[in-house]
Amino acid sequence: MKQKILILICCILAVMNLGAKKIGVIKIGCVGPITGDQASLGLDQLHALRIAVDEANAKGEIIPGHRLEIVSLDDQHNPSQAVAMAKRLAADPLVLAVVGHVNSSCSLAAAPIYQNARMAQISPSSSNPEISRKGFDTFFRTCATDDIQAPQAAYFAFRALKAKKVFVIDDKTTYGKGIADEFEKEIRRLGAGVLGHEGITQGEKDFSPLLTKIKGLSPDLIFFGGMYPEGALLVRQAKSLGLSSQWLGGDGIYVSAFIELAKEDAEGVYCTFIGADVRSMESARHYLETYTARFGQQRGPYSAYAYDAANIIIDAIRKAAKKDRPAVLAQVRATKDFPGVVGLTSFDQKGDSSIKLIGVFQVRNQAFEYVGAAKE
Repeated sequence: MKQKILILICCILAVMNLGAKKIGVIKIGCVGPITGDQASLGLDQLHALRIAVDEANAKGEIIPGHRLEIVSLDDQHNPSQAVAMAKRLAADPLVLAVVGHVNSSCSLAAAPIYQNARMAQISPSSSNPEISRKGFDTFFRTCATDDIQAPQAAYFAFRALKAKKVFVIDDKTTYGKGIADEFEKEIRRLGAGVLGHEGITQGEKDFSPLLTKIKGLSPDLIFFGGMYPEGALLVRQAKSLGLSSQWLGGDGIYVSAFIELAKEDAEGVYCTFIGADVRSMESARHYLETYTARFGQQRGPYSAYAYDAANIIIDAIRKAAKKDRPAVLAQVRATKDFPGVVGLTSFDQKGDSSIKLIGVFQVRNQAFEYVGAAKE
């Protein structure tokens, strides 16, 4: 009797399994620094993608019988690690596209892998123009480029800050040196004198020899092309040496962690950013409220751009006739006036964004305040 009951139960379960709906998976990659001193940028990108994917799944299956999943990988803002992570994504046929990388040096290193895999890559923050000049037809970005940002930063320094004598520092990375070189070229063209241009190394801690040299030159302004950990140290050590020059940085220091690290010495520092103040945009209000409610913290500078990148990919997957990489890539490339939280995004033939506004922020009372457009 027991054996007959057991057989009956097995038959019922088998019938239930036959009738059950099997859910397939479509994956989107997300790569950035999840550990290390730039982890806040990578986590911010991941948080944005999680919101976008969860919203898409909550609305129903993006295609019948499938749901979206995220594959999150840590490139440690290291180009070699970025290549290894790109290869892992390329090896998984379920990954149709990727949001990332955060750093320009990592995007540049990983781009050939995605090119060979015919996988769309959208970066929310890799702003070095050299990436799109390489001819990768799989690379896109939702941010502006440094050949737009740096000249406008120079214009702001020369016109608004009246800088006539300038010293330039970069961190020798693809991003840092790229934006610093573009800034120097434009500030010279405008008529300012460049007293010197030197590079530092990411992870370096003691800048006193360089800053002592700069103090002796008495520049009106110091421009820093690099990221916030070194930027904060430079500002703190400059103040301790009595160096009173005005500081201006690129978007690499437009991170709340810069203020946390530099403390009171951050006051008065200017920086440019690849966009306007999203806090004032009605189109971004719902996203910002969702981000804060879910993660209990303020979003980082590239968060909204990562959210738009994710939604462009999701929209491309939805529209693609075949759910494979080439079809999704074609839809990403065809993006025209996508209504994102930072505005209407289109991609040109090089994959660069149509959004070109460069904003200026200044640290006031331990917070970044929007000053306005770098160039009206």
